[in-house]
Amino acid sequence: MTGFARSHDLDWSRDGRDWPNSAASRFVRTRRILWHMQEMGGRDAPAIVLLHGTAASTHSFRDLMPRLADRFRVIAIDLPGHGFTETQNTLALTPGGMADAVSDLLDQLDIAPLAAAGHSAGAAVLVRMAQLGRITPAHLFGLNAALEPIQGNALFQPLARLLFLNPLTPRLLAWRATLGGTDTMLQRATGSQIGAEGIRCYTRLFASRRHVRGALGMMAHWDLAPLQAALPALDRDLILIAAEDDPMVPASVSTRAAARAPNATCVRFKTGGHLLHEAEPDKIASLIEEHCLGATAVDSRDRRRA
Repeated sequence: MTGFARSHDLDWSRDGRDWPNSAASRFVRTRRILWHMQEMGGRDAPAIVLLHGTAASTHSFRDLMPRLADRFRVIAIDLPGHGFTETQNTLALTPGGMADAVSDLLDQLDIAPLAAAGHSAGAAVLVRMAQLGRITPAHLFGLNAALEPIQGNALFQPLARLLFLNPLTPRLLAWRATLGGTDTMLQRATGSQIGAEGIRCYTRLFASRRHVRGALGMMAHWDLAPLQAALPALDRDLILIAAEDDPMVPASVSTRAAARAPNATCVRFKTGGHLLHEAEPDKIASLIEEHCLGATAVDSRDRRRA
């Protein structure tokens, strides 16, 4: 039983000491949530919001943020129940709940982004925010965007819900993460080469019971039917970036979404895997800059939610 003692919830006073880009971190409280976020770049520069996917955190953008910060105000956010962001509300783990929660945070901070980029499920949150009129960015970027239910979802989601409801599950999964093998598991699951620092961060995240519970809750409550139904009415510039060797979210998901959304394009990479933005941060930064630098930043009041 000694292995259980080695798993613990994340604690910023301890784990923040060597967290990527920790000098850019701060904590903000809204009505329901204590958020961890990171910010880089000039405060008067056009803003770009970054949202990670299920079971990740701001560390996922550790190399992308500095590359964008030369020209943009870059804001990365730990989603509810993930990383160092706390939440007690299960509603905040649904796509609509996350969309409302992140929008509330941006409203409180008076941040009206010129662009927003989301990885995997984070892309779904951003698309839903735009569909609900909570943000009005000129550009939305989906990085291996999870805009469809995962294959076998009719079986998987009830299983995730059962695991989420079992109070022992997060403890057992976090304990398993302390036994090693995260590098091999990540490589096999994502098809991405992300380096030692990325592996170290994921290992620490997976050993956190609170983080594991947040990821399970997100999977258990993930309903993309409203997003899919509203996709043809999306009036934003949607750039879907997909890796053809992604074993988690097939590139065909982005291709189909691009065919349904009226202002969408799909950019496909041969390699890079599911964590493409971690494996190829220079290429992703260049793509984002290419689209954003031609756009005119507008006054934040024009981008605020009506």
